[in-house]
Amino acid sequence: QVQLVESGGGLVQSGGSLNLSCAASGRFLSIYRMGWYRQAPGKQRELVAFISSGGSTIYGDSVKGRFTMSRDNAKNTVYLQMNSLKPEDTAVYYCNAGVTVAYAKAQEYWGQGTQVTVSS
Repeated sequence: QVQLVESGGGLVQSGGSLNLSCAASGRFLSIYRMGWYRQAPGKQRELVAFISSGGSTIYGDSVKGRFTMSRDNAKNTVYLQMNSLKPEDTAVYYCNAGVTVAYAKAQEYWGQGTQVTVSS
């Protein structure tokens, strides 16, 4: 079993910054990708960013140039630095991980989510 624990959410004013983190723990062989998704009330969950084991990143169009995702492989932790936050960034942010749990066996896991609220 793999656990993902997010932290760093909260309330911030428009234009402010927050830094989210997500730490993976449990029994697994490797983590081949980790990502952040978000879901606002009444909307579908959408990709914010994800990062491969090699460090390649992809960002959702709405956050490009404002958010930066990074990864510490030694700590099995990813970070999401969010700058120039806007009210429309308000959502629950979920950490996601693609994990190799055994030889030729991969599974996907989700964190419990952390609330980010941006006031105007």
